[in-house]
Amino acid sequence: MKNLVALVLALATSFSLAACSEDEGHGGHNSSSSDIAESEDFNQADVDFATDMIQHHAQALSMVDLTVGRDLSPGLTQLAEQIRQAQGPEIELMVDWLNDWDQPIPETPRDHVNAHGDGEMEMDHDMPGMMSAEDMEALEAAQGEEFEQMFLEMMIEHHEGAVEMAETEQADGEYPDAIDLAGTIVDTQQDEIDQMQSLLES
Repeated sequence: MKNLVALVLALATSFSLAACSEDEGHGGHNSSSSDIAESEDFNQADVDFATDMIQHHAQALSMVDLTVGRDLSPGLTQLAEQIRQAQGPEIELMVDWLNDWDQPIPETPRDHVNAHGDGEMEMDHDMPGMMSAEDMEALEAAQGEEFEQMFLEMMIEHHEGAVEMAETEQADGEYPDAIDLAGTIVDTQQDEIDQMQSLLES
């Protein structure tokens, strides 16, 4: 009998651990723990998309900020402004969604209003295309042609990550406006990837 009880407990523990492991989704989000009611017009995928893309866009804008005051080629200067004009309003839109959905707003490098704890900023660098702190420091330190090449290579990788995240939202999301924005991000950022590849080859 003791052996039977021990076996049952062991099996229960293993099933519990397996369930916990399966609950962890992309970016560390725990989709099964979502408390979003089925009657809502958005789902956990929409929340994850907005939360992650706010941080992703914010890092792209931080990279764009590093172009200010530098003597760069006209093509790169125009591209940087193009990214700024597109992604700034998109961040504001996604923040509005999270507020409407009563979901937390993630902290970004550009906005410390939402800082928490001891003020240390935590970002999910495991998101596709995200640069590390070391990458950002290296970009800031680069000069001239080295900066331009590094910026373009990093931003291509960053955009490719955003496209991947947006395609996930198109597949899994429920909120129509979020799915529409995901489509815009796919189209816009793929066009910009093509532009950046042309600049690298020129």
